[in-house]
Amino acid sequence: MQQITVKDLKHLLDNGQSEPLLLDVREPWEFDICRIEGSRLIPMRQIHTIVEQLNHDQHTIVICHHGVRSRQVCSYLMQMGFNNVVNLIGGVQAWAHEVDPRMPTY
Repeated sequence: MQQITVKDLKHLLDNGQSEPLLLDVREPWEFDICRIEGSRLIPMRQIHTIVEQLNHDQHTIVICHHGVRSRQVCSYLMQMGFNNVVNLIGGVQAWAHEVDPRMPTY
């Protein structure tokens, strides 16, 4: 499984060379507290209901709080035939600590 650090994701987003889908799989209440700008919320429990609506070839960065749920979703998406999914190591918690210290945490 491919993984990316928060600093590498920040660099990727800042360079604007590609526009990955930032797929946030946390719960709505978590997303309301904090999120990486541009993220699309689809809670983990709903992924199976929308999987066919997603582009199987799009570069997709999967995000959660610490990187555990996102890793599980990456595995599921890979089993469903997705070719370019990447887990964000450390999730939004790492993003808040290493990239944006002003981001609220929980």
